[in-house]
Amino acid sequence: MKAVITVLGCDRVGIIASITGILAKTNVNILDISQTIMQNIFTMIMLVDLSKMNGEYYQLSELLKTAGEELGVEIRLQREEIFTSMHRI
Repeated sequence: MKAVITVLGCDRVGIIASITGILAKTNVNILDISQTIMQNIFTMIMLVDLSKMNGEYYQLSELLKTAGEELGVEIRLQREEIFTSMHRI
């Protein structure tokens, strides 16, 4: 199963390191990543593969949510099919 991770918030050191560290520990593979900073606003979208993930989807979601709170950014994890359906015109 694939999922989309979105991150939005004020730029600071350690955002990417924290998120990718969680993904590595849970055996989630990053398939694609796009990141930019617009006037000190950090934005990132990742497409990830959850097929070999250690643990459950809700556990990964909670880990990312907690990291987002610590970093002062909003992190969302959505299944790819739900993300695609929500953003279809």
